[in-house]
Amino acid sequence: MASEAILPSAHFYLLDKQNEGKHDTEFSRTSSNFGPALRCPQCGGIIGSLSWEPPYQGELELYGTDFGDLMDGPSGLIITERFAEDFKAKGLTGLSGFHPVEVKKVRHRGGRGPKPGPPPNYLYVTLAYGQPALDLARSRILTKKPATCTWCRYAGPDAIDGLFLEEGTWNGEDVFRPRGMWGIVLVSERFKRFAERHAMSHMALIPIEKYVWDPLGILPPHQQPSDG
Repeated sequence: MASEAILPSAHFYLLDKQNEGKHDTEFSRTSSNFGPALRCPQCGGIIGSLSWEPPYQGELELYGTDFGDLMDGPSGLIITERFAEDFKAKGLTGLSGFHPVEVKKVRHRGGRGPKPGPPPNYLYVTLAYGQPALDLARSRILTKKPATCTWCRYAGPDAIDGLFLEEGTWNGEDVFRPRGMWGIVLVSERFKRFAERHAMSHMALIPIEKYVWDPLGILPPHQQPSDG
């Protein structure tokens, strides 16, 4: 499977949460135990949020009717035990830790309706980082501060109209943060098939070459992502 995964034609997807819907769930930490952030081994710059240390405790806000399988967490992701077991059983890679999370409270924001049952068991995981890197020449990233470090490749984006990975930097990880933009989560084609077959909820998978992020409205309205 690994040899199949590193083909140059491999497709990648940006992993995002799926807002609204029946599985709309949000996590907020209640424990504020933080460790140091990662730093670039070349330039020394910060390349991640502060690490989250135990105890892993938090609250859930349920906007839908059922709890989601995946949520954003401090410097990582919050996933259900079901997600973790199936992920490991299929031999997928890129997640580590799998620390149990204590849910202190559930707030039901879904309005009227039956009260939800108890939440599933959740785990806190961190993501692979350090190998796959964005191809800054092909990726369409609008920024006033171009990257100066050849390792972390950090450039604070003003807008994004498609991303590409540099060939030869990906070693088959199924979930990872790319060098050049550690704040996003990318996944492999194999992860996409896994998520669909196991009906994993509360996630959206966007082909990275079609990913558009334009909070300032500076991209031309007619502009469509294309294969650089």
